[in-house]
Amino acid sequence: MDLLLPCAIILGAYLVGALPFGWLIARAKGVDIFAHGSGNIGATNVGRVLGRQLGVLVFVLDFAKGAGPAAAALGMRGWLGDSFWRQGWLEIAAGLAAFLGHCFPIYLRFRGGKGVATGAGVVAVLVPLSGVAALLAWLVVVAVWRYVSLASVVAAFVLCVVQLSTTAWDWMEPHAAFCIVAAGLVVARHRANLVRLAHGKENRLQEGAVMSQLPKTLHVLALGLWFGMSVFFTFPVALTLFDTFEKLGQRPDEQRPKWFPKPAAFAKVDNDMNGPKEQGTRAAGYAVGPMFTWYFLLQGVCGLVALGTSLAWMKQGKAQRWRTGLLIVALITVLVGWPVEQYVSDLRPARDAAVDEYLRADSSSVASAKSAMQDARGRFGGWHTVSLFLNFATILAVTGAMALAGKLPQAPRES
Repeated sequence: MDLLLPCAIILGAYLVGALPFGWLIARAKGVDIFAHGSGNIGATNVGRVLGRQLGVLVFVLDFAKGAGPAAAALGMRGWLGDSFWRQGWLEIAAGLAAFLGHCFPIYLRFRGGKGVATGAGVVAVLVPLSGVAALLAWLVVVAVWRYVSLASVVAAFVLCVVQLSTTAWDWMEPHAAFCIVAAGLVVARHRANLVRLAHGKENRLQEGAVMSQLPKTLHVLALGLWFGMSVFFTFPVALTLFDTFEKLGQRPDEQRPKWFPKPAAFAKVDNDMNGPKEQGTRAAGYAVGPMFTWYFLLQGVCGLVALGTSLAWMKQGKAQRWRTGLLIVALITVLVGWPVEQYVSDLRPARDAAVDEYLRADSSSVASAKSAMQDARGRFGGWHTVSLFLNFATILAVTGAMALAGKLPQAPRES
């Protein structure tokens, strides 16, 4: 069972992936797709030759023949014993088999497509988070430069980087290994496109209504999310959290909830330390700390999308150049702000330890404890101020870019 079932699943995945939907649909329309356009059976060439609707249909079918075998393998993995295949390799092998089936279909004497749609189906099932990042990269490249081949190669690279980052750069983890192999195959299948791209002869998508609107849609969505997220996190979320916990910490003992008792040391209040308020501040910092990873990650994604799409309009007026400049400044502040915030987080334990030492100090050691506390709080406060300054600079730059959103260009880009 542990040998026959995996072999049957992998073989079935290859035969399903090899179904040449692009060739079949073109043949039904009386067209030999090998003799038209790029000669490829994939969705891009079918859409170019037979129209967008049939191209979308081919993409959906090719996507499904990648997602289906991978999902089936995931479902059947429980039928196996504790073997090599249950460690994640069964669905990986099935996904790769479907991908290779599309690229080298036995039904067409191994003359197939580039594997992007089928690979996307496998990725959507096996590594959905990395797949979303790759899809976003694909959309941005298509929106800015209108080269599907370039977008596919960039998306494959982003897929590998994001997946490896989630596995601590373990190249032999099954899902990471799949992404690396699949990306390598995508690049290999696009080598002719890359050569034409290098010589300026690669076909672009036409600048129609959809391609004209796509970069504007992505730009406004990314910019709006960036602006709303940064303002909401900085003011309502952070200020409310700290104000709520600090007030909670300063309540009388009989008014404090049982889940937030006051330690004896934190009852100390003098000119240098308000113990109850310090307890509330620490609780708020503990609650808000884990949000920073997502905060900076989402800002970086929004910044890259907004800046990437704005590059498409650099030659269309001063407002467009101003917007791009503001987005560059905003993205730089995010890239600098993230390591600064991490350094602030690294300083927090030393600051808290120095404060605790001061709160527990007796009369004989209070002077030295006070000096150590002031030094630790000074370092923490200085870098925290730098972090806040960078965050406010980001908000100001994004606000300026938002204000210029009403001047998005109406004229089409060059062909």
